[in-house]
Amino acid sequence: MQILPGNSYPIGATWDGAGVNFALFSEHATAVEVCLFDSADATAESRRLTLPRRTDNVWHGYVRGAAPGQLYGYRVRGPYNPAEGHQFNPHKVLLDPYARAIGRVMQWREEIFGYQFDGTGLHFEIDQRDSAPFAPLGVVIDTTFDWGDDRRPRTPLRDTLIYELHVKGFSKRHPAVPEDLRGTYLGLASEGAIEHFRSLGVTAVELLPVHHFADEHRLVKLGLTNYWGYNPLAYFAPEPRYATDRSPGTVIHEFKSMVKGLHAAGIEVLLDVVYNHTAEGDSHGPTVSMRGIDNASYYRLGEHDKRVCIDFTGCGNTLNTYHPRVLQLVMDSLRYWVTEMHIDGFRFDLAAALARGHDAFEKFGAFLGILRQDPVLSEVKLIAEPWDIGAGGYQLGHFPSGWSEWNGQFRDQIRQIWKGEAGLGPLATRLAGSSDLFGRDGRGPQASINFITAHDGFTLHDLVSYNRKHNEANLEDNRDGENHNNSWNHGLEGPTDDPQINSLREQQKRNLLAMLVLSQGVPMISAGDEIGHTQLGNNNAYCQDNELSWLDWDLTFNKTGLLDFTRYLTRLRREHPGLRQCRFFTGERVRKQGPRDILWLESNGSELQGDAWNHPGPAQLGAQIQGEASEGCGEGRGDTLFVMVNAGPDPVRFVLPDLRATDRWERLFDTNDTNWSRRFICRGKTYRLQGPGCALFRLGKVRRAR
Repeated sequence: MQILPGNSYPIGATWDGAGVNFALFSEHATAVEVCLFDSADATAESRRLTLPRRTDNVWHGYVRGAAPGQLYGYRVRGPYNPAEGHQFNPHKVLLDPYARAIGRVMQWREEIFGYQFDGTGLHFEIDQRDSAPFAPLGVVIDTTFDWGDDRRPRTPLRDTLIYELHVKGFSKRHPAVPEDLRGTYLGLASEGAIEHFRSLGVTAVELLPVHHFADEHRLVKLGLTNYWGYNPLAYFAPEPRYATDRSPGTVIHEFKSMVKGLHAAGIEVLLDVVYNHTAEGDSHGPTVSMRGIDNASYYRLGEHDKRVCIDFTGCGNTLNTYHPRVLQLVMDSLRYWVTEMHIDGFRFDLAAALARGHDAFEKFGAFLGILRQDPVLSEVKLIAEPWDIGAGGYQLGHFPSGWSEWNGQFRDQIRQIWKGEAGLGPLATRLAGSSDLFGRDGRGPQASINFITAHDGFTLHDLVSYNRKHNEANLEDNRDGENHNNSWNHGLEGPTDDPQINSLREQQKRNLLAMLVLSQGVPMISAGDEIGHTQLGNNNAYCQDNELSWLDWDLTFNKTGLLDFTRYLTRLRREHPGLRQCRFFTGERVRKQGPRDILWLESNGSELQGDAWNHPGPAQLGAQIQGEASEGCGEGRGDTLFVMVNAGPDPVRFVLPDLRATDRWERLFDTNDTNWSRRFICRGKTYRLQGPGCALFRLGKVRRAR
């Protein structure tokens, strides 16, 4: 094959119908060779071609006759001086960071390390063994796909209901998903899966990482895998293990088919993306991609000893998005997933690490600034996990307008409230949309992604059933995972035949779900919570690719009606615009002569004022929500609602707000009632709410007999 100068843009391997243009960024390299492999089983490349040109530190060449299906990697020459941050090693074949598909996954062998490894210690002397038989390889692809009339649903944030799921875990045991599609991309777009999403009112599925990732060496040695996928190796390539056919072209086709199918059902697809670190790990990790391409550019390194990776992520390294070319890699990847794969938005893992400048978080720095200005990315949903583990890394509420954030305070305080450990202030603040966190820079309640549980931590069932973690299956002597006292005062831990304890657990699940749906902001449900899925107390199941993590669709726990209750809650949210406000409640009048948008009441009917907010003990609160949607929400007037919360163990009699003679309060649900959805008109002026419990009422007109 002949190699010509080619072009420096676009970066990556691009087929034009006659050949392939190869382009790779490396600022400190002295030469770059593209290595072409005949098959995934090949122990050496069939051709090694030196890229003939370098333009603005992008090495490039055009190989006439190369075509889709061509497997390739790079060998990059340059200084080997770890103390200066340089770990170039031409004996190592390297994966293109822009690879669109994976032709061979990484194999854990000593040969993939760039330095000598003797089994007892790690050294920084160069290792000259060839990694070609074991290195991950990219594949040239043909991007052709018939998208037909595919259109993004573009659901407004105020109407969004997010369902966080694992591609494999969601459908692996789902009886309504065809057996050959279970655990795959296509399984998510199957009729059985879509029916479940629709029945829950889901408008967006948020997929745990699907960028190609590697299993950590430690897990492989233990016989475990990285189930969650937070260990990325290629930011453009979909993970092959979730395809029915792992041939590279088919993986991409199946992923696109999944997106197309979900869009046809009106469901958006959001990706949980991990641009903060890579699978190459800390300074003692392998040399399989960016480390060998240009370690000093791609990673944040120690100021005085560049052998050391700066670690804001807890995963060994931190991607250096402060470097313009590395920032370009992230932006190019994001645009690719939107324009080529039709993705609707992203949740950024440890987003604070991406937004750091030289060291500190920069609200108006390069990363956040470019995203806000980009004509493609500014039009999709952007969600931050607003923290990392570095100094000054907790940035909840500090991201700019246009961003939503995982609201960790909502999660923590709502849990505390239902354990009787938090009072009226936190309850009212979280119900009202967390204006204390997001009430600046023109942001509204939709900036708050409200959640009770997520993939990381206890499931909802385990949250109210276990006092401590049980992570023994992770083979870390139960040291991993969040360690805290999770007591819900049930007296027993784990499965029990005690009907009273089981009833209380189910009641608390309904309470927590009710708070999630009744609070202003964007609710996120963790897949499986609606059916009572348990991980038997494991609150860090990242390495459990088995029935512990796969959702149990036997619906054993759904005999309590939890799934029906969740469906009912989400339907109420869709029906009542007062639960989906665009602006924060102010306590002021909606219109000049109209009622106030929200009224906070004590159980005796008095308006909460002054010291009453500091009342000790479990929260007991009433909230009257005006049914008229805030200006700009586009839905006009709806029903006035009244929410009652009694987080204590004893019953409380609430005085219902005064009404005109023609009005009545209709009960929509009470989490204490086994017949929770039984609707009826309240004839009296009070309502007895058993604790712990939550009830919702709607203001309606009295129907007169004709």
